[in-house]
Amino acid sequence: MKSLNRPLMAGLMLASAILPVAALADTIKIAFIDPLSGPFAPVGQNTFRSFQISAEIANRDKWAPGHTFEITGFDNKASPQESLTVLKTVIDQGYRYIAQGNGSGAAGALIDAINKHNERNPGKEIVFLNYAAVDPDLTNSKCSFWHFRLDANSDMKMEALTTFLSKDKSVKKVYIIGQNYAHGQQVTRAAKEYLKRKRPDIEIVGDDLHPIGSVKDFAPYVAKISASGADTVITGNWGSDLALLVKSARESDLKAKFYTYYAYTTGVPTVMGSSAADHVRNVGTWNVNSEVATGKDIVESFKKKYSDDFYASSTYSAIQLLAKGLTQAKSTDPVKVAFAMEGQKFKSLNGEVEMRKTDHQLQQPLYISTWIKVNGKEVKYDQENTGYGWRTEQKVEPYVAAQPTSCSMKRPS
Repeated sequence: MKSLNRPLMAGLMLASAILPVAALADTIKIAFIDPLSGPFAPVGQNTFRSFQISAEIANRDKWAPGHTFEITGFDNKASPQESLTVLKTVIDQGYRYIAQGNGSGAAGALIDAINKHNERNPGKEIVFLNYAAVDPDLTNSKCSFWHFRLDANSDMKMEALTTFLSKDKSVKKVYIIGQNYAHGQQVTRAAKEYLKRKRPDIEIVGDDLHPIGSVKDFAPYVAKISASGADTVITGNWGSDLALLVKSARESDLKAKFYTYYAYTTGVPTVMGSSAADHVRNVGTWNVNSEVATGKDIVESFKKKYSDDFYASSTYSAIQLLAKGLTQAKSTDPVKVAFAMEGQKFKSLNGEVEMRKTDHQLQQPLYISTWIKVNGKEVKYDQENTGYGWRTEQKVEPYVAAQPTSCSMKRPS
């Protein structure tokens, strides 16, 4: 009887020996929740593909040995309410990791819902990778252990932007215009505060907040800017709202310089074309046209595969961070992975970065760039086949853009 059981015992021992390895070989499914229809769909589609190509690179290069990443898109129509409906769907489908970024309103709603879900459902926690929703409150008063922001928040970007702008003595009158929701409101507040601190001589000659995603003609707003005598415009607009604003400015022959957050997003470069050369600047986390930046191979492969421009470098950072968390935690449990992601330091496309433990805000270099014609030197890569791209004016080190936090984070025991 004993001899008959030896093969069975040997098989059981072998199975137990290889089980831990097999248990680690998981597909990490990430639910991408962002607009895939409506006015902001082009940006949503681009960033969804950016996540996909970042996941492909991670799988190819084995960033998290034993794991593969899989990204699935879910359309939230840029709506906070729709985002909550989608969140319920992905939870029911077993997703433990989500990614979102296009809209701070949607991000805030998701954070609140995830906090409640995780508290009520131990063992089924969700981790939120925020790659672009930049309302500072999300890592201050609304900070959450379950939320990790990979983009620089709007205050960090305004710190960099106004430091650069303040050195331009030709700037005398500034007009601020933005979308009337959390992000646009924060940009307006920060622009006023930081300019007053750095250049109190600058006059704020206008301040407009418009409905998000519903203005079809910005001519009336541009007329107000022109009438104000502004020599500079600051805007946090993105997607179609920025493209249409720039279009109206071009058609009205507005001479003011534009300082933007998102002039590189889908559709805007085509509208700008040659008319925006030398007077549109952008503050962002990365610019491929920089001697110190990496990612040129990604830009080229993305263009070849999708006939589109790779610009959402924070999607790459998000997969890097998650891979490091999985590897260090030696687990796919979102609680253990979240703890492991805190304080992670790594080199991303824009340089050395750190996920700050106190508030889960990534600390990273920022880049100030100007829209100019491709010249094969400072600008080798254009956008949207316009023959124009971004010349790096200044790399802003993380300590310069860093902001204090009021976050008082509640961590699971």
